[in-house]
Amino acid sequence: MALTALKGVKLKKRAARAKARSGINAAPVEKGMVAVKDFFQYEVDRKDILTQQKQFVKSNFNKTDAKYILANPEWNFTFPYRGAIAFWYNTGQVTTEHSEESKAHLIEKLAELRSSGKAIHDAKKLEAKSSNNVVTLSPQQRLQRKISNTIMQDLLSLEDSWIEGETASLDVYQAFGRHGLSGSATIPVRATIEGWLLDFEDAYHKRCEQAVEGYSHIKRPELNRRIKECKAMLTDLDRIKAAKKATRKSGTKVLSMDKQVARLKYKKEDNDFKIVSINPAQIVGKSRLLVFNTKYKMLVEYFTEAVGGFEIKGTTIKNFSPESREWKLRKPLDILPKALACNAKQFEKLASEFTTKPGKPNGRINENIILLKVLT
Repeated sequence: MALTALKGVKLKKRAARAKARSGINAAPVEKGMVAVKDFFQYEVDRKDILTQQKQFVKSNFNKTDAKYILANPEWNFTFPYRGAIAFWYNTGQVTTEHSEESKAHLIEKLAELRSSGKAIHDAKKLEAKSSNNVVTLSPQQRLQRKISNTIMQDLLSLEDSWIEGETASLDVYQAFGRHGLSGSATIPVRATIEGWLLDFEDAYHKRCEQAVEGYSHIKRPELNRRIKECKAMLTDLDRIKAAKKATRKSGTKVLSMDKQVARLKYKKEDNDFKIVSINPAQIVGKSRLLVFNTKYKMLVEYFTEAVGGFEIKGTTIKNFSPESREWKLRKPLDILPKALACNAKQFEKLASEFTTKPGKPNGRINENIILLKVLT
């Protein structure tokens, strides 16, 4: 039987339960900007961080500057603590001396994107003017697109892992090889990693209040680990750039050189040590050479006093001096980048620091040996 209300008795209305806030709407603004920055590190999606910074740009820069800044790739606007500052001002929160300093810091960082954004904007404008609506990308534009779709996505994934508290790392050298990127692709990648490194070092060494506050949720050992990871990635970029220079074809085309190196067996690249061989034709006629045996971790320095320089016969270097030397490297990953950056005089200083006793090389080149560098 259905129940009916008693005459003269009023029924109480049930109060609707308030919906729980979630995502960016749950930002604890009542606790201050520091709490909001911490919240953005863990609870706010990258898309919302991006939206907040774009809105901030439109509100704090003139129309032209905003257009250029926003022309940059989206990964430039995904730093969580910068998104938190933008959110604070976009939503009209109370301003304090601290928040004004944070705002000035954000404006400074965004203003740095103007020049790069202008170049991107102008390039897109030229694309739009192409005849018959056919978009023809220049080699530089194709490279930029490839960088954005490959290595920059790897860096974004690394950053996501860091935000989630993981001790992740990225082997940039192998990533470049996997994506088929050349040395010219290192420029934007370097800019991103150097930006991270600057922020981490500023926070670790307490050189910038904004950085200290932005990364206050990260313990010092983890900050130090990230600093080392960034430096390792920058070292990989140096190796990639050196590898590109080393693999350029020799400018002098001499038939006798080609004949001399035709039967030479050597290792073209080694991913473990992140090194590549120079064109063997560059060795002929030169007087000083570095090679590295990847199997036995031996660094070898050949030099000759012969007027005609080195000659190569079959798989052997001829005319090298009996004073040539070789060393067993205990930490090849530390020594090899330094050796690649040396000229002949600088290598002498580097070699004087080796702790292992030098031996005598035999002149033979095989499939384990990287032709590192001709010293001048």
